[in-house]
Amino acid sequence: MPAILFLNGWRFFFYANENNEPIHIHAQKAESEGKFWIKEAEFEIEEAWSYNMGPKDKRDVRQIIFSHFEYIIEQWNEFQNKKS
Repeated sequence: MPAILFLNGWRFFFYANENNEPIHIHAQKAESEGKFWIKEAEFEIEEAWSYNMGPKDKRDVRQIIFSHFEYIIEQWNEFQNKKS
């Protein structure tokens, strides 16, 4: 479960056991967690699911993801290559 970002109390990470899924990132802060699909070609984010995240939390997470969009994709690719 490598964490790649820690910002504003949020931890952004990947799970190692999610084989063959498209690019996505998990975000966790205290009792709140969510999974967000990264649509690289469209420069878009889609919420896969969330738990205990209010609208402000979701906005904050989306803003962080957009601010680090390319970095997250680079880290995803690096992580996937290491698993192979």
